[in-house]
Amino acid sequence: MSWAGAGVVVAALVVSVLLGRVVTGLVLRRVQSSPPANGVLRGGTWIGMLERAAITGAVLAGFPEGVAVVLAVKGLGRYPELRESHPDKVSPAAERFIIGTLISYTWAGACAVLGLWGLDELG
Repeated sequence: MSWAGAGVVVAALVVSVLLGRVVTGLVLRRVQSSPPANGVLRGGTWIGMLERAAITGAVLAGFPEGVAVVLAVKGLGRYPELRESHPDKVSPAAERFIIGTLISYTWAGACAVLGLWGLDELG
């Protein structure tokens, strides 16, 4: 891979991770009626940044199956915490988890597609 290609990959990852954090936060604040409870889904910002890096990187590396792996790991890791908060009904934390995940994955996928386009343009 050329230096220009490496630059495209790094740019796609940086935009995915850092700008994705801003976009996800803005959308979550827009759809949320009240602030999240303290302690609910701790570490979400860091997990989101890591998942966007993993998704964008997997797609750019030609391994789109990695998206399913990231989704499975995240779901299994968060499931006990989500069930604990409201075992008998849908919790606000579960809604935040679903909305945040969809925003994050969509953003990471879009960044990966743009990165692939950039690599294709370089030849």
